[in-house]
Amino acid sequence: MARESIPGMGPDELLSELRTQRDAALASRDRVRALVEAVILLDRDLHPETVLRRTVKIATELVDAAHGALRFPEERRSPLEYVPAGRGEEERRPPGPDPLERLVRDPRPLRPTRIPGHPAFLGVPLRVGGEVFGVLCLTGKRDGADFDEDDEDVIVTLATAAGAAVENAHLYETAHSREARLQAESDLTTSLLSGAGPGDVLAQLTRRMREIADSDTALVFFPVDDGTRLRALISEGAGGLTGGEVGSDTSLPGLALRTGDAVMVDDLIGEGYETIRNVPIGPAAAVPLTSAKSTHGVLVLGKWSGRIPFSPCALRMLRSCAGQAAGALELAKARLDAERLRTLEDRDRIARDLHDVVIQRLFAVAMTLMSTVRLVDHPEAECRVRHSVNELDATIRQIRATIFALQGPQGADESGLRARVAELVADTYGDLGFRPRLRLDGQLDYGVPEEVAEQVLAVLHEALSNVARHAGARNVGVTLEQDGGQVTLVVEDDGVGLPPGGRRSGLRNLQKRADDLGGFFEAGPRAGGGGTRLVWRVPVS
Repeated sequence: MARESIPGMGPDELLSELRTQRDAALASRDRVRALVEAVILLDRDLHPETVLRRTVKIATELVDAAHGALRFPEERRSPLEYVPAGRGEEERRPPGPDPLERLVRDPRPLRPTRIPGHPAFLGVPLRVGGEVFGVLCLTGKRDGADFDEDDEDVIVTLATAAGAAVENAHLYETAHSREARLQAESDLTTSLLSGAGPGDVLAQLTRRMREIADSDTALVFFPVDDGTRLRALISEGAGGLTGGEVGSDTSLPGLALRTGDAVMVDDLIGEGYETIRNVPIGPAAAVPLTSAKSTHGVLVLGKWSGRIPFSPCALRMLRSCAGQAAGALELAKARLDAERLRTLEDRDRIARDLHDVVIQRLFAVAMTLMSTVRLVDHPEAECRVRHSVNELDATIRQIRATIFALQGPQGADESGLRARVAELVADTYGDLGFRPRLRLDGQLDYGVPEEVAEQVLAVLHEALSNVARHAGARNVGVTLEQDGGQVTLVVEDDGVGLPPGGRRSGLRNLQKRADDLGGFFEAGPRAGGGGTRLVWRVPVS
């Protein structure tokens, strides 16, 4: 050592040697301090992925390595790497056989003699629970030197601390996942008791599963197009993916649906699975929402490329939560079906009461008034009685229209022809400056085929547009009725009437629409003069 050479050294050489030993002592002290700080830092973090990434970063800094990577055995799934910019793949491993197999089989530090032209290498196993969890691989010191014994001791100490930190993080993750699962089940129960529908339950499940699994995205897919495609109807953490589709034979949710079990992959895109808009998903897990009766969809969780895969603990938790959620969906759907049944029963009862009681009484009143007209000698009184009879007839027609709506299929109120016609008429307020009168009669929601309904809407839109542009009307009346195997649309206004000498092109369009459906169309002056009356009638069978 240096002390043995001191007697033969001159003053300058001795001073240089002492300075070298002082610098080495200071560097060793600084490294020990950095190692202690690193151990404390690792022990504070309870997220496994953060612990592993930080371990690789700290290792490269402690020994001034150009590249660091934490590699896993095959059963531990894919590698997590920290790669500084500008370093190529050829610098990541030493030449010769892959050291990973050797370090897993014989878990002792590996520091082979450097081959000229290749970077130095240092490999240290990272143990968790007494087993080799992964291998910390460092290559290429930045000063071009070899890794020495001190470097090896530092990394072994760091790997020991990191293994303990990972084990603690996994224990925390297990406890946290169990707590989160219980909370998710409690939330589902609360939602069911509060009367939430299946859609709300599923949206809440998606949000909670994304939080519990620490994923970046969460989507729920449902089969469409006879099961050949799957569509994402609910998404969390991935804007713009709702409504996207993937093939059932080329996607991860399709695989989960076919096997009926949860599946995981390390790299969704890298392994060739289809994704929506090629979103850069790496690790992914798909879990079918299966109950004893049926499968309600597939929950897919994804992490961005570069993150570590889902742990077995996370997969077990997902399976458990998915089963609970499927049961909750069954209960929600059963309750919704019961509510719909009660609603239908109420609608039928109201329709019967209107038909058997209300209409009959109104009809009796109208008949009595009509018989009274013959006994009235005063012309004004006779006019008022006849007007009252007409009002009763209009009321009876409105009640019949209500009965047809009540007896129609549930859901027609929002998407049926009645609702669409009412919405179209209401939308013309801005163009006309007033709201047209509207009368609807007959089985419009389920007695008119969709292709005819589309033509009715187009004709009504064209007719009201013509009134707004050309008629200068102050009153407009719209009547739509279905009766005797045909539907009739009448639009009347008190405007300037049709131009002399011909029709407008818009009226020719209405004529063609009627002809195409084998119907009838006419346009002319209103009875009594002034304004226009359009009649458009087509068969519905």
